[in-house]
Amino acid sequence: MVDRRALMIAAAAVAAGTAQASPAGTAAWGFTIPALEGGDLPLSAWRGRVLLVVNTASFCGFTPQYAALQRLHDRFEGQGLTVLGVPSNDFNQESTEAGRVREFCDTMFGITFPLAAICHVRGEQATPLFRWLASQGGGAPRWNFHKYLVGRDGSRVQGFATRLEPDSPELLRAVEQALRA
Repeated sequence: MVDRRALMIAAAAVAAGTAQASPAGTAAWGFTIPALEGGDLPLSAWRGRVLLVVNTASFCGFTPQYAALQRLHDRFEGQGLTVLGVPSNDFNQESTEAGRVREFCDTMFGITFPLAAICHVRGEQATPLFRWLASQGGGAPRWNFHKYLVGRDGSRVQGFATRLEPDSPELLRAVEQALRA
């Protein structure tokens, strides 16, 4: 059954020129998000993979989660997982310059997973992707390092709160289950 709210969000994103919608409008693969270094990151490039989409910030008490996200990406990338970091200043703890975000991620954590441009992840200004993730995965981020696990089909979404570490047993079980599906 088609989720009408997700379809409306995706259609509005297309009309605004900020995202592309899939024909059904209900899969993550229909969204595009700007890349940190410029250009676009079409989620369709990861069709058939499991995505862990995380709103990140450089100057937050949860910033050390970057290290665990990188370990998670390294551990499961070969099995079909991609971590996608989405820097956001919605909680006033991120640089406003893409170059500084990239330098911080490279220098402090050696991040190799893809990073989106600095985006809004909550409220009226949230990117269409995050509005859709919130509608499918239990609500909008309440803080930095909120995680959304997107299944291989691009439509199953499970949300995980900030405090749940990327290497916690609960999240590891969910990732392993999504990879087996």
